[in-house]
Amino acid sequence: MSRWPFFLLAAFGEIAGCYAFWAWARLGRPVWWLGWGTLCLLMFAWALTRVDNSFAGRTFAAYGGVYVAGALTWLVLVEGARPDRWDLLGVGLCLLGTLVILLGPR
Repeated sequence: MSRWPFFLLAAFGEIAGCYAFWAWARLGRPVWWLGWGTLCLLMFAWALTRVDNSFAGRTFAAYGGVYVAGALTWLVLVEGARPDRWDLLGVGLCLLGTLVILLGPR
């Protein structure tokens, strides 16, 4: 199976999990949000281990670009904000780095 679905699932899990803690600590959401956040973070960790790669460090490095793109998508879909040109430039650079790591000759 392709690694991309697991990268996307990991990004959703990490961002949703961290956002749940943010919402509890900074936005006054109820404490049960921490349970949801913990489950999401467990899903993140599980999904990242499903990526077919021989080395954890390389997998985590490649995932970084997917995470940044996911975070900006979250910014738009959940928080209702728009990324600016610097956000878009940054995510482009991160995704380029992801592709270099994943597609570079070994």
